[in-house]
Amino acid sequence: MPWSNQGGGWQGGGGGRGPWGQGPRGNGPSGPGGGGFGGPNPPSLEDILRKGQDKFRNLMPGGDVSGRGILLLILVALAIWLGTGFYRVDTDEQGVVLRFGKVHAVTEPGLRYRLPWPVDSVLTPKVTTVNREEIGFRSMGESSTRGVQQRDVPEESLMLTGDENIVDIDFTVLWQVKDAGQYLFNVVDPSRTIKQVAESAIREVVGKNNIQFILTEGRTKIADDTRRVMQAVLDGYNAGVVITQVALQRTEPPASVIDAFRDVQSAQADRERAQNEAEAYRNDIIPRARGEAQRMLQQAEAYKQEVIANAQGDASRFTQVYNEYRLAKDVTTKRMYLETMEQLLRGTNKVIIDGQAGQGVLPYLPLPELQKKQPQR
Repeated sequence: MPWSNQGGGWQGGGGGRGPWGQGPRGNGPSGPGGGGFGGPNPPSLEDILRKGQDKFRNLMPGGDVSGRGILLLILVALAIWLGTGFYRVDTDEQGVVLRFGKVHAVTEPGLRYRLPWPVDSVLTPKVTTVNREEIGFRSMGESSTRGVQQRDVPEESLMLTGDENIVDIDFTVLWQVKDAGQYLFNVVDPSRTIKQVAESAIREVVGKNNIQFILTEGRTKIADDTRRVMQAVLDGYNAGVVITQVALQRTEPPASVIDAFRDVQSAQADRERAQNEAEAYRNDIIPRARGEAQRMLQQAEAYKQEVIANAQGDASRFTQVYNEYRLAKDVTTKRMYLETMEQLLRGTNKVIIDGQAGQGVLPYLPLPELQKKQPQR
């Protein structure tokens, strides 16, 4: 394409000057080593602009570029740009909208809208996934013969109890994301932070209890207290996570002293058994002795009441007899004599025969019958 201007131009291969003011190079060498123009010429800026205008004109209806067409193109581009602001949050996610890199809003699952890039951007972390942290051990996969293989991590599991013993505790922590905005930007490495908080929390709880309580009935309380301490610390960090469960996997003395510890436990069990047997014997003999003492007291009280009643009865009877004696001395004296003789002769085998009766007649004495009536001694 020819280049022309007011001061003369370069018309392809004739004389005159080139587009950058070079003269004809007919007599000089050409190519890179000389000053000639034997090779292809680079495109000029006007050529590039003209070609762009031609392509743009071909895209427009009728091949004419006008202000209305440019406005239409701008509106289409704007609509496409605004349409990129729609995004979707899944049911197990939360949407965190960042406006110029700063948290602007946290959205729930569903179809949402935000300003397109570069104004807003969206992160969608999963918040319903239950994450698991292992402290004191690491799972190494599952074997067909031995099940799940584990590797012990003693620097995490060994800790000091309140009675200055060492206990080996393995446990797991289950947690979920509670606030996606805090979870993404307040803690650099949430998993590592939760592990460190878990170690610190359980060491604090174990340090307040003795080893016997930890190894026996205190497992549930240790786990609950650890979860509560962890949640308080993480809330102070604004970590945006919730601890759902702390589960103790293994609580026992260190492997190097476990045999000696079991011997101590056995001796303590024997001591407790002997104490329980002694306590049971005491609980049996003391109530029985108290019951026997109470029975003797009651018998003595009954005997006392009986003696008093008999004495009072005898005194009353004597008083009545004395009163009757005062009224009729002869009759009372005879009656008393007869009653006394009746008491004295009631058990004897003697027969008294009145001398006035049966004179001249041989009395008949039934001796066999009298022998039968003798008292048995």
